[in-house]
Amino acid sequence: MTIQGPHQNPTVYSGGVALEDATSAMILIHGRGATAQSILPLGQQFNVENMALIAPQARGNQWYPFSFLNPMSDNQPGIDSAMQMLADLVAHVENAGIPTNKIVIGGFSQGACVSSEFVARNAKCYGGLLVFSGGLIGPPGTPRDYSGDLAGTPVFIGCSDVDFHIPVERVHETADVLTKMGATVNKKIYPQMGHTIIQDELEQAQLVLDSLRVDTA
Repeated sequence: MTIQGPHQNPTVYSGGVALEDATSAMILIHGRGATAQSILPLGQQFNVENMALIAPQARGNQWYPFSFLNPMSDNQPGIDSAMQMLADLVAHVENAGIPTNKIVIGGFSQGACVSSEFVARNAKCYGGLLVFSGGLIGPPGTPRDYSGDLAGTPVFIGCSDVDFHIPVERVHETADVLTKMGATVNKKIYPQMGHTIIQDELEQAQLVLDSLRVDTA
């Protein structure tokens, strides 16, 4: 089923190596109130050769209107539209000749929630998942009956233990769900960290990206 919603056919910003010349790609999803242009420099901090950077822009600078802990119905059609948007971007990258196991998806805050939810709903072996201050979408008790196998996808999840927007319990739940789905998860909880990205998180994320250098047969 193809979803038509606020985030279809988004403006997409790019950086790094041109997609047609790249051997890997990173899709970066910005947070609420931010822009694609503001998150693109995040990808430029990593050391990965021949990587294309792709950042889509949400309509109205947000992927959905309310907290990610609200009932799913409160945040529709934004959530489903964002899921379709990411599916279309992944397909676009694959059609350019980059396999899924060389595609990294990542985001901050609301963008991290969108990224983790997409990967859980569309499980396969990705090049990586980077979750900076976010987690799976839905209220407490949401069934996590995702299907598919993440097949060793390397995942980094980093968050504060006192983040006003992201309960630490949801971070733990997200890590547990992705692990059970076959991902290799590195979760780090940072005491008293703000709602931000710190240097140690960048270093942990670089470890995920280092695996892209290993050629797969």
